[in-house]
Amino acid sequence: MARRIRYKTDEEIELIRKNCLIVSAALARVAELLKPGITSLEIDKAAEEVVRDHGAEPGFKGYGGFPATLCVSYNDIVVHGIPGEYEFKSGDIVSVDCGSFSEGFYGDAAYTFAIGEVDAEIVELLKVTRASLYEGIANAIVGNRLGDIGYTIQELTERKRNYGVVRELVGHGVGQNLHEAPEVPNYGKRGRGIVLKEGLVIAIEPMINLKKRDIYQDKDGWTIRTLDGQPSAHFEHTIAVRKNEADILSDHTDLEENIKNNVNLLDF
Repeated sequence: MARRIRYKTDEEIELIRKNCLIVSAALARVAELLKPGITSLEIDKAAEEVVRDHGAEPGFKGYGGFPATLCVSYNDIVVHGIPGEYEFKSGDIVSVDCGSFSEGFYGDAAYTFAIGEVDAEIVELLKVTRASLYEGIANAIVGNRLGDIGYTIQELTERKRNYGVVRELVGHGVGQNLHEAPEVPNYGKRGRGIVLKEGLVIAIEPMINLKKRDIYQDKDGWTIRTLDGQPSAHFEHTIAVRKNEADILSDHTDLEENIKNNVNLLDF
């Protein structure tokens, strides 16, 4: 039986926005710190401090047993990487996904960073995946259908660039639960799926592989990797559906400014 979609009031959307901006602040802090030699545990600790300093709880920590504040997924890891002792090096890409919970609501956002000298074809993957996120968001307006979002992302990444669009993992509703209805695939057909209505809050998050779309899960029960060992990119915003233009509740502005100021990161 399909889960019921819960549309949000303007007041509830503002609480979600508050948490999304806490997530944004945590990701901006990560953008300050990322460099060769730092570990994923170190950036996880820093992000947790930001979340708690804002009076919130890490949205991921303890969720389904996940042990950390951040999902840190580098190179061939698609999503759900557990922070550990891995030291980042020049040439790595790393998706950092963060959640926040306060006042009964969640926030969620993610960004993929490029450390040092990254191969040109991988940089292009990041550029296209980020662009596909905003193309998907542009279609998240009242009167469109859910399939219009996925179609646009798939068109830009898979049909035009021959990248692999992950099928098993999708975006989702956000609210009083971290993952709510509806599921938001990064593929689909125009004019299919539910009609988008005012007050729908969803996380749109393209997960795009450089080559084939196939994935597998590590023995830790969390880490998702590309089957062919090729890199994967992941970008995410939480948005509210509105009449003429989606309202983006998370914000990558400070994060991207910090990338420009961090000599260890590639501003793509």
